[in-house]
Amino acid sequence: MAGFLLITLLLLSVPSALAASRIKDIADFEGIRENQLIGYGLVVGLNGTGDALRDAPFTRQSLQAMLERLGVNTRDVDLDTDTVAAVMVTANLPPFSTQGTRIDVNVSALGNAESLQGGTLLVTPLVGADGEVYAIAQGSVAIGGFSAQGDAATVTRGVPTSGRIANGALVEREVEFKLASMTSVRLALRNPDLTTARRVALSINELIGLPTAEPMDPATVRIDLPRRFEGNIVDLLTDIEQLIVEPDLAARVVIDENSGIIVMGQDVKVSMVAVAQGNLTVTITETPQVSQPLPFSDGQTVVVPRTDINVNDDPDAKLAIVPDTVTLKQLVDGLNALGIGPRDMISILQAIKASGALQAEIEVL
Repeated sequence: MAGFLLITLLLLSVPSALAASRIKDIADFEGIRENQLIGYGLVVGLNGTGDALRDAPFTRQSLQAMLERLGVNTRDVDLDTDTVAAVMVTANLPPFSTQGTRIDVNVSALGNAESLQGGTLLVTPLVGADGEVYAIAQGSVAIGGFSAQGDAATVTRGVPTSGRIANGALVEREVEFKLASMTSVRLALRNPDLTTARRVALSINELIGLPTAEPMDPATVRIDLPRRFEGNIVDLLTDIEQLIVEPDLAARVVIDENSGIIVMGQDVKVSMVAVAQGNLTVTITETPQVSQPLPFSDGQTVVVPRTDINVNDDPDAKLAIVPDTVTLKQLVDGLNALGIGPRDMISILQAIKASGALQAEIEVL
């Protein structure tokens, strides 16, 4: 049982109001979103931990191209340096970022560099999905890991080939989005659900006093702007995102068989079912023995197998009756009373679901 984790969300004794959340925590407004940026660049100044140019042709070509742009011709020169590394640079462009705003960037080695410690990223354009340059990154790379090597041992902590530059990029282009001129806006639920979408719409209509919000589907709520809020949509969205709504969740059991994790929601119910758990353990032990002939005899040395087989049928195995409409807490307590570990519990839950007695969806990761 050691090494496995059983997580149960026991909310039965907690008032449901405590599960209510702000709309801003369960939904996103259309257009108010980040944009992902990516770029390719060079990190210089590494202390012999950069790319081996013979094994990383893209680093050599990038270095030659950069030097040529600076007026240095290296086409006929056999470059051999280990102080340069090719890297991929990524960043998230926050919504409504203006020109001159600084954002953080992540730097990751692309070749066979051993570490980016002490390196400096040269000017790197960061492009969006449309191919346009939205930011320029440059600066000293800070890494969270290190690597030390001696003649007979090597120690590596963290990931020395990945780092971060705080405020390492300047925004050069703004994403065009005119929020103030919109006459309607859509809310996108992060966990789509019909009941939650309806509750959100009802809460917004109660705030405004008019039927302006309408659930379009389980993931979308459309809000038509009343005339009194035209040109002042920010105030309306500020009030809406502070509204408290109780999200509705489907009964679900999530199982990660690789790690033995089980997560069960509050509304999981089980119809009457009998559960038995018994272990039949067969242990086979091999203890071969070596048989040697007497001195000065014509015999040969042979290995004689010795096998010990032990069968253990658990006499304490029990058959338990799980009553009808049992709650999640009662189900877990009953399975634990049988001495069932997480691995066996996964199989039991799948068997209960197959019998039709588990009133919930099982999701296996």
